[in-house]
Amino acid sequence: MLGSTYGTFTPDPRRARAVACGSLPAATVHGRTATPGDLDVSGRPLYADVPDLDRFFRPESVAVIGASDAEGRPHTGITRRLVAWAERVGARLHPVHPSRPAVFGIPCARSVAELPGPVDVAVVLVRDPLPVVEELAEAKARFAVVFASGFAETGAAGAAAQDRLAAAVGRSGLRLLGPNTNLNAFEEFREDLRGPAIALITQSGHQGRPVFTLQELGIRLSHWAPTGNEADLETADFLSYFAEQPDVGAIAAYVEGLKDGRAFLLAADRAARRGVPVVAVKVGRTETGARTAASHTGKLTGADTVVDAAMRQFGVIRVDGLDELQDTAALLARARPPRADGVAVYSISGGTGAHFADLATAAGLRLPTLPETRQTELHQWIPHDLNVSNPIDNGGHPVGDWRGRKIIDAILADPAIGVLICPITGPFPPMSDKLAEDLVAAAETTDKLICVVWGSPVGTEEAYRTTLLGSSRVATFRTFANCVTAVRAYVDHHHFTAAYRSPFDEAPRTASPSYRKAEALMRPGRQLSEHAAKQLLRAYGIRVPREQLVTSAAAAVRAAGQVGYPVVMKASGARIAHKTELGLVRIGLTSASQVRDAYRDLTDIARYEDIDLDGVLVCQMVERGVEMVVGVSQDPLFGPTVTVGLGGVLVEVLHDTSVRVPPFGEDQARAMLDELRGRALLDGVRGAPPSDLDALVEVVLRVQRMALELEGRLAELDINPLMVLGRGQGAVALDALVRCG
Repeated sequence: MLGSTYGTFTPDPRRARAVACGSLPAATVHGRTATPGDLDVSGRPLYADVPDLDRFFRPESVAVIGASDAEGRPHTGITRRLVAWAERVGARLHPVHPSRPAVFGIPCARSVAELPGPVDVAVVLVRDPLPVVEELAEAKARFAVVFASGFAETGAAGAAAQDRLAAAVGRSGLRLLGPNTNLNAFEEFREDLRGPAIALITQSGHQGRPVFTLQELGIRLSHWAPTGNEADLETADFLSYFAEQPDVGAIAAYVEGLKDGRAFLLAADRAARRGVPVVAVKVGRTETGARTAASHTGKLTGADTVVDAAMRQFGVIRVDGLDELQDTAALLARARPPRADGVAVYSISGGTGAHFADLATAAGLRLPTLPETRQTELHQWIPHDLNVSNPIDNGGHPVGDWRGRKIIDAILADPAIGVLICPITGPFPPMSDKLAEDLVAAAETTDKLICVVWGSPVGTEEAYRTTLLGSSRVATFRTFANCVTAVRAYVDHHHFTAAYRSPFDEAPRTASPSYRKAEALMRPGRQLSEHAAKQLLRAYGIRVPREQLVTSAAAAVRAAGQVGYPVVMKASGARIAHKTELGLVRIGLTSASQVRDAYRDLTDIARYEDIDLDGVLVCQMVERGVEMVVGVSQDPLFGPTVTVGLGGVLVEVLHDTSVRVPPFGEDQARAMLDELRGRALLDGVRGAPPSDLDALVEVVLRVQRMALELEGRLAELDINPLMVLGRGQGAVALDALVRCG
């Protein structure tokens, strides 16, 4: 087995070799020169550099370019809020306006050049920000925030204007937030809340409002980064920065599009290394959503299946709704790691317990049956005709007296239980009040997670507003679905981080010996013949059938004798994509006469179809096994992606595939197989022997390395079918299509 992980994509196939031999400088990441040890085989950085954003969030001096205090002017309200924010963070504020002596009583500078001292954060309110940004760069300002819209979100002309803005920033040491951003970075955060905080990243400020209002429920927020069009600072920058902040318990993000897929993965890797959960809504599951997102921030949303796979690989928890975002982030920020992954459902109604148990089990949560000794203990306080195996039904009355707390403590004492969930479908005082009080009191004495679903649509009840929301230890939800989603994310996150090994740590820094052989086979901009494509596979140690390329009927007969009957014959040429549809394949040939006839038929069809052949392949016939497909394609955000799925004609009928973004290792390759709906075929069905999974995983990893080392030169690879033989017998690539970049 290869059993290791590999580097990732670069669009320039010459860069890695130039860096290695010293003819090019090493890469630069956020202004820092990466050392050769920080670069993968393609010459790209392996680790996210953390931008220094301390002075952005806690500046000593703030300039407001275009400040106003004139009533009725749109910039007046913004200036007023910035004055208040600067006072809260202890920063000096300097208004800048060419014709005003003062704004809100604060002396005004007429231009950036006349500012009285260095500026940490400059908020640019003017319509054309480019000249101001250039002036700020000359003045050595650290950060600029550009509110103006009309950039990449508007089309080609706006994108060109944004490119000019980004170029001006790139020539300086200035970092820029925006354009097309807003005031969310300057919100007033509550200082009276304690505990781990949520840091928020949004490309649309309004979409972050539900998370921000969690403060009203007692959940702390520490930062808000509204990234807008991301001409410079992007989601990945803030993700890396927030992951390093000791008071951040979780990062919540609303993402419309990614500026740089590789940068996002490196930032997610940094969060995963530190065990900081990242919860994200990512727009673009549908074509309509992707199109709308592009018009809002001018960002590329990317193929959703690829984005989804990339997030899973690096532990980013993807949710769909803003309500799920706030509930899941809040739970992950505050809850301690689980002692066990078992979930107990405790209710006063058998119907409620059964309903919730169905939802939890369907979501993949484990509800272990409590042992007989524990059930006997619970029946001391719960009538014997009620179920206490899990879910636990107390019948109602025990929660109203001393028995309620005894039941809760007994459930929490079971070592298989790490999470206790109590759905309260509606208020029924005084019993619901007593139940809430007992749950809160128990939460203070245990390190296990207690969740409550308060199902009342009113939400003004004392038990909810004061008792449950007043507890920093109980996680309170309003819906069954959000509770299940959050608890599943909680269990998965801690499983993931406990086993996480960064694939970037194991990425190769130098090309393998296979690379030199493969490089000679590539034909820029062309499709390889099947014979050349199989030579490429062979160079990377991927097994192909015994075969010979022949150019005459007599040579075909000799080749068949050497390969061994029965044989398969196929036309081989660079312009042939679908041989079967054109009648250019013959299988199961068992005699010399059949081989001669097949050779004449194949060459006649090729002449009729005006197809240039480099010859006819005479191949070993491999009959028994499971047909799979393994391929490589190029994603505009992430570069090469690797796909595995059911092959042969099934790939077009069932579309049963799984995808990963390099780098990934053996664990992820095996997880790809587990995601397939037809996974059982590999284990053997109806008397078929189990397939050689180790060989299949090895092919996936070798294909990954091929894609990474050949970089932008390998536009597409399709091994179909890859015949996976019985356990211990390997896997054979029966056909392959390769398009060169």
